[in-house]
Amino acid sequence: MDIDKIISDITKELEGNPYREAASGEIAVNMHDIPARLEHSMLAPDITRKKILGECANSVTYGFAAICVAPYYVADAAQALLGTNVAVCSAVGFPHGAISAKGKIADLKECILLGAGEVDVSLNMLAVKSGDMDAAKRDLDQVINAAQGKARIKAVFEHSVYTEDEKIAVLQMIRASGAQFVKIQNVLSGKAADPDDVRFVRNVVGRTVQIKIDGGVKTVEHATRLVAAGADRIGLTASVEIAKACR
Repeated sequence: MDIDKIISDITKELEGNPYREAASGEIAVNMHDIPARLEHSMLAPDITRKKILGECANSVTYGFAAICVAPYYVADAAQALLGTNVAVCSAVGFPHGAISAKGKIADLKECILLGAGEVDVSLNMLAVKSGDMDAAKRDLDQVINAAQGKARIKAVFEHSVYTEDEKIAVLQMIRASGAQFVKIQNVLSGKAADPDDVRFVRNVVGRTVQIKIDGGVKTVEHATRLVAAGADRIGLTASVEIAKACR
């Protein structure tokens, strides 16, 4: 009996299997489904209109959930993606959420008018850190009311700035707000997206709110671990590379 050959054959079989065995309590993931969970992030300050249009085409080719662009490019992306299943996502109040609610609402309404179907909205972190959860809640509620169901709202959870008690309070606020998503953001910390953070958020918000997470996702393996932990969406720039690997 050739033990080495048997091990080699089993390894090849497992590598060729698009399904990954999930740990207890986690989601079994088909890697072929990963691209449909990706949000292709095109938010760098040096991105040109030509680049945006090319990445819109890639988003359709690889079946991404959305492409994320700055408000300046929403109209271009919406026109390029008209009639496709790829949503246009933009960001409001990024990154600190410290502008007025009126400012956020003005930006939100313009993004929706130009064709954004999804918007990542930064919470007022300064209000949270000052212990004024009522102000933070009013801010988020006003934004969600202004959306009038015309765009899916992703409430940004920049968790690195919060204490443990603040994290719970913010997530409970998001859960009660009617936002469709919590976005676990790692912009200010530079931390890589962590499956443990997904599990933590899921334990607080339950199943009524979807979860998006970003932060240095570069490989299929990393993306798969996040989805297995409960992430519904992943924001990243390496979307095309991961989609190719999934094929």
